[in-house]
Amino acid sequence: MPGGLTPISSAREAILAHARPLPSEPVPIGIALGRVLAEDVRAAGDVPRFENSAMDGFAVVAAASSGPLRIVGEARAGAPAQVALRPGEAIRISTGAPLPAGADAVVRIEDTSERDGEVAVRVPVAPGAHVRHPGEDLRAGEVVLRAGVRVGPGELGVAVAAGVGALRCTRRPRVAVLCTGDELVEAGAPLGPGQIHDSNRVMLAALAAQAGAEVVTAARVPDDRAATEAAFADALERADLVIASGGVSVGPHDHVKPALEQLGVQERFWRVALQPGKPTWFGTRDERLVLGLPGNPVSSFVTFALFARPALLALQGAAAPLPARAVARLATPVRRLNREQVLRVTVRQRDDGALLVAPNGPQASHVTRSLTGVDAFAFVPAGEGEAPAGAAVEIEPL
Repeated sequence: MPGGLTPISSAREAILAHARPLPSEPVPIGIALGRVLAEDVRAAGDVPRFENSAMDGFAVVAAASSGPLRIVGEARAGAPAQVALRPGEAIRISTGAPLPAGADAVVRIEDTSERDGEVAVRVPVAPGAHVRHPGEDLRAGEVVLRAGVRVGPGELGVAVAAGVGALRCTRRPRVAVLCTGDELVEAGAPLGPGQIHDSNRVMLAALAAQAGAEVVTAARVPDDRAATEAAFADALERADLVIASGGVSVGPHDHVKPALEQLGVQERFWRVALQPGKPTWFGTRDERLVLGLPGNPVSSFVTFALFARPALLALQGAAAPLPARAVARLATPVRRLNREQVLRVTVRQRDDGALLVAPNGPQASHVTRSLTGVDAFAFVPAGEGEAPAGAAVEIEPL
């Protein structure tokens, strides 16, 4: 650990060790998108429940389908045929409609010719052709979704098909975002001497919401000890995770660390072997988590993705709070530093299947352009000289 700095992996381990899943609650299926399942979901019955047609066409008896067949009825989705089928007959059928009694196959409409109330089948027909069977998709009692899965549109579809109207999900983490600095002004407001727009507050709140959190406050805090302590005292009462931007260093106007110490927050680590993002701070008070992120916008974005997002996923009980890494090749040389670098990169795949990554513009921690259109983080190990083009690096998708 250079200069007593905490490695990225150790910092993540420390955070995840304290990010325990929150209590669960029932969530109506219509508003469960993005939530994390707290328990397995089982199918209430077979899906499909009944034999049905996979095609628009005609239901037939396979062994008696070679001659002209008299059309004796129709089966539509939600409106089964009212008669049973006998050899020498056919029933018009729509995709998804129940297979009529007596039928054992379906002939596609494009494989038939219809005339004067009869249909001729132009292809051989085998029993079971174009028929969907009960339980072919889901079996009654089968686990169809596992606890720890984040619910997406596909998971919602499976849950509804399984007969579920509500899902038991972990409560959404409550997050407070506090951005410190006298120089910060509201987005779009006129700028005075030495002032900047407070981009971190909007960005970090959006990142927290994207990670499944409920943002209970996103506030600016002046460079004043009493105001800093009051803001953090309120946030610690309201939030599961408090995120501070700026004010965690050791300057005369950096009040975050002493305020947190006064409020009983125990420091777990401070300063990470990382560029950008070295002055990252983490502490806890009871079940409350506090992350102090650097004030530079790029550093704030990177450290949120590396540390805050996994914490939020772990609080939701996600099965895999850390993204899976892949190996890629550098498209251009990169100068090594005495800390591990996290580059914002674009990713493309070569003809041979290898992944190739290139820095997404200038990488300085104040250059926000590198955050737009970024595909992944690339991790360049600490060292001397250059990491040459073609060197292997690990990447994490964003």
